[in-house]
Amino acid sequence: MAEDLITSRKNERLRHFKRLVTSAEYRRERGEFFCDGMKLLEDAVRAGVEIRDVLTSEPLPFELPSTARLYRADRELVASVSPLKTPQTVVFTVAMPKGERLTTLRGAVVLENLQDPGNVGTVLRTANAFGVPAVVLTGSCADLYNPKTVRASMGAVFRQRTVSMTLVELAALTPTAPLYGAALHRDSLDVRRVDLSAAAVAVGNEGAGLSDDILGICAGTVVIPMTPGAESLNAAVAAGVLMWEMNRRKL
Repeated sequence: MAEDLITSRKNERLRHFKRLVTSAEYRRERGEFFCDGMKLLEDAVRAGVEIRDVLTSEPLPFELPSTARLYRADRELVASVSPLKTPQTVVFTVAMPKGERLTTLRGAVVLENLQDPGNVGTVLRTANAFGVPAVVLTGSCADLYNPKTVRASMGAVFRQRTVSMTLVELAALTPTAPLYGAALHRDSLDVRRVDLSAAAVAVGNEGAGLSDDILGICAGTVVIPMTPGAESLNAAVAAGVLMWEMNRRKL
């Protein structure tokens, strides 16, 4: 594969990488997102996603798709576009998938206003591991293609079906499967006593939990039992427990 050599920090391709790192608006405008690391690149190749640009300071141990553009630079230049404290030797960009629409909520996990990119990425990773058919983002969730989200997903961002929906769109799908909200309410049911195998679950903001609006379209609320005195679970951990409960019979 032919490759282009980059020798200056002023190179337009380097500027492009940096803008993808820092600007969600630019990512949406260009329809692509930034990734870093050889392992993540290998995952992207294996997943068959559209890899656009690859910038590396070392030879690649595997073949890239013929449509990918390969750029070579020294390690310092590659590090200059990476957001990591310990930069990787390779960074790359991937085309955003085209928007999908859901026809059923069955088996889905819904995230409302989850603002930590690491939590969103961890939910994607866990959902992919448990065979969850869709992760639904609603409200003010962290950007799915923030580099921190992508990194935390450990490659699941390339494989996991993820859909953004408004509350109105979500409500329109509730006849297809009951939606249960995770909430520390007095009347919430112990999650072990609710059949979630044909349902969907919703997890809310790290601090505020689920909004009254989304609770209003839920068939009920569930709680994960904890030892006395424990205050709450991390949102991504709670989502992981719920996804396990939804899928344990088929795993």
